[in-house]
Amino acid sequence: QQLLGVVGEGAIVGDAQAEALLRIQTEERRFAELRFTPDQYADKVKVDAETVQKFYDENPAQFEVPEQVKAEYVVLSLDSLLAQTTVSEAEVKAWYESHQDRYQQSEERRASHILITADKDDDKAQAKAAEVLAEVRKAPAKFAELARKYSQDPGSAQKGGDLGFFGRGMMVKSFEDTVFALKEGEISDVVKSDFGYHIIRITGVKPGKQRALAEVRAEIENELKRQAAMRKFADAAEAFNNTVYEQSDSLQPVAEKFKLKIQKSGWLNKNVDPAQLALLGPLANPKILNALFTDDAIKQRRNTEAVEVAPNTLLAARVLEHHPAAVRPFAEVKGEVEKLLKAREAARLAREAGEARLAELRSGTDKQAWSPVRGVTRLQARQLPPQAVQAVFRSSVEKLPAYAGADLGGAYVIYKIVKVEQPEKIDANLLKSLQQQFAGIVGQEDLSAYLSALRLRHKVEINKSIVERER
Repeated sequence: QQLLGVVGEGAIVGDAQAEALLRIQTEERRFAELRFTPDQYADKVKVDAETVQKFYDENPAQFEVPEQVKAEYVVLSLDSLLAQTTVSEAEVKAWYESHQDRYQQSEERRASHILITADKDDDKAQAKAAEVLAEVRKAPAKFAELARKYSQDPGSAQKGGDLGFFGRGMMVKSFEDTVFALKEGEISDVVKSDFGYHIIRITGVKPGKQRALAEVRAEIENELKRQAAMRKFADAAEAFNNTVYEQSDSLQPVAEKFKLKIQKSGWLNKNVDPAQLALLGPLANPKILNALFTDDAIKQRRNTEAVEVAPNTLLAARVLEHHPAAVRPFAEVKGEVEKLLKAREAARLAREAGEARLAELRSGTDKQAWSPVRGVTRLQARQLPPQAVQAVFRSSVEKLPAYAGADLGGAYVIYKIVKVEQPEKIDANLLKSLQQQFAGIVGQEDLSAYLSALRLRHKVEINKSIVERER
């Protein structure tokens, strides 16, 4: 890896090369457009019934409806049990009494400071702090003003040294010990920490207190309910599995036993596009979907097994309706086929008309009404479809105007290139970035060539059967 790194990262691209490439990338070609769209030729298209029928007969896969089922299902989850769980006032009080330490609000203090920074013992910094402290002692009311003048803490200096309220464990030890030893309004001596030398003033104190039961009741209830629901779920999971299996001809018994709602799905396809899984909600689980398309589920109408579709969430389903895979009848799709064939034929006519007009333009005849002129560079290529970018930049511009055509997958567009502009100045930052990218590409080419040379020089046999087996 070290050797390959040296080869791959050792490429050098000169300034002249990078600048030449950047000029190519930032060259702007200004053009106008002439569009030929299928809509312009739609009234010229006629498709007879025989052609429609022939297309339907020759392309049955396009009209196949995949195997589908409709299902009902029940979900046993921690949340469903949580909704069924209640907690008594006595339980809440007992928990509060036995966990009072959890509801203790710690003391907080607000402080301001003036920091003279120092990496280690620094006599000059310490002396400066002592001078500032003397000035503070003479005029305590000007602490904020002096902090703005002398403090080297960028986070608090402009706020008069204010650090806001904080509790224990949030500051370095020497600083914290001093803060919690002083009274409100007091100013410390010089205090040393890893950051330097501090002068601290206490500006507020929030004493620690016990939070009242009324204040934390909802928090305790939620905690106790969740604990109870977790215990219930652990016990209920096995019973849910057993009920679904033992009474496999219906989901009603398991729904009644656990007070669950039986829900119904829409039509589900056997093979679902992974991108569409999220639309299926709790049924978006390959194991459940596979189970619904087994003979046991379709022919015998038995419940699927309980499947964990998410943490602490079990689901069981049952097929209600089934449609086997089938080709949609011709009468049902006739209109769709006719519309498709007309669109294809109109697109063909648009393309042929565009290509014919392009040939006329290149021969010297130009009496067209063009769109307003606009520009594009290779760096702005995303502004146009890829086919358009290729057409515009592959065209020879030795003689202007130049004409190029592109089939955009329906519409055919002719581009009239009227001007080519080079950048007046080279952006230094852009040049540097491009130079790095170019060096990376060249480095990969060098690496590829080096590996090819190694393969030629050293005969190595790869046992593909072992490679496949180890995968």
